[in-house]
Amino acid sequence: MMKINIFKPAKIGSLELKNRIAMAPMTRARNKDGIPKQYNAEYYSQRTGAGLIITEGTAISTTASGVLHIPGLYTPAQVQGWKLVTEAVHAKGSKIFTQLWHVGRISHVSNQPDGQAPVAPSNIQASNSSAWGYDENGKEGFVTASKPRALETKEVYQVVLDFANAAKNAIEAGFDGVELHGANGYLIEQFLNPYVNNRTDRYGGSIENRSRFLLEAIDASIEAIGADKVGIRLTPYGGLHELPHYDEIEETYEYLAQELSKRKIAYIHIMDQKSRGSFAIPEGFLERFRAWYDGIIILAGGMDREKSEKLINQGVIDIAGFGEPFISNPDLVERLENNWPLTEPKRELHYGLTMEGYLDWKTYKQENSLL
Repeated sequence: MMKINIFKPAKIGSLELKNRIAMAPMTRARNKDGIPKQYNAEYYSQRTGAGLIITEGTAISTTASGVLHIPGLYTPAQVQGWKLVTEAVHAKGSKIFTQLWHVGRISHVSNQPDGQAPVAPSNIQASNSSAWGYDENGKEGFVTASKPRALETKEVYQVVLDFANAAKNAIEAGFDGVELHGANGYLIEQFLNPYVNNRTDRYGGSIENRSRFLLEAIDASIEAIGADKVGIRLTPYGGLHELPHYDEIEETYEYLAQELSKRKIAYIHIMDQKSRGSFAIPEGFLERFRAWYDGIIILAGGMDREKSEKLINQGVIDIAGFGEPFISNPDLVERLENNWPLTEPKRELHYGLTMEGYLDWKTYKQENSLL
C-alpha cells in the first residue's frame, strides 16, 4: 500500500485540502465587542499552512458565552467581521470552518445578559470550574462558574435553532462549513452526561434521549446549510469541567457514530484530553470508533508528525489536528515538514486584548534570518 504523504493535497470527503493538517479551535479572546477585525484576519492568515482552519469557539447567541471578548455569529455586524477572516484565509488557499459554541453551565453571571444565571440541562453547578468574566470588584479574570438554570423543554429547541441560525450566518460570512462544539464539558456534552443531565423529559434518561439535543442541533444545521458543511467535535472519555465518567460512555459514542454516519456530515473531530491534563482516550477506542463511523475523522490533542503519519497511514484517522503549537508557530506545517524545532507558547498570553502573543510570533525563517 502506498504511504500517504500528509503534506500533499488531498480530497477528503467533501473537502479539497492542500494537506491533511488542521488548525484546531482555540479561544483567543481578542474581540471586546464580539466582532472580528482586520487583526483577526491577519492572525488566521498567518496560519494558512494548514489545509483546514477551524476557528476559535464562536458564540451562537447572547447566552452562549463563558469567556469575555469572544466573537459571535448572531448579528449582522459579526457576519461582516468574519468576512474579513474568511477572505484572508481563502486568499492563501486554505479552507475554514467556524466552531459554533454554547458553554452551558461553564459560564458566569457577568457573561450573561442582565446578569442572569447561565442555562444548562440541569441546575447542577460546576463549582470547581472557571469561566473568564468579572469578579465582584469588576476585575477581569477566572471566576467560579455560576449556578445554572435548567432549560425548559421548549427552550432546548430554541438553542437548537440558535445553532442552525449561526450555521446560516457562517455560510453568509464565507465559511466553508461549521463545527458544532460537542466537547470539553460544554452544553452539548453536558446533555450527554447522565451525572449532569438529570432531566426527566425527552432530553434525559436513555442514551437516545441524552443524545437528542446533539442530533437535533446537527439536523437543524444540516437543514440550514447541507450535511457536507457540518462537522462536530467530540471528547469521548473526556472529563473537563466536571463531567464524571459513566458506565455507558462506549455505548453512547457507538450510538452517536452510527447516527452521524447516516447523516453523511463533513467530519467528526475527536480530541484526546490527555493533552489538557484530563483522561486519555483508552487504547483501542479510536480503532473501534473507526469501525462504527464511516466518515472523515480528525484527531487532535498531543499530536506530532510521527503520530499523525502513523494513524493516517493506518486508516484510523484522516486529518491531524494541532492546537496550541499553532499559536506560537504560525508556520507550524512548514516546521513539521522540515523537522524544524518548535517555539514554546506563552500561556499567560493566550487570552487578552493585546496583540502581544497574538500577531507577533515569528516563523522559523524569520527567527533564523532566512528570508
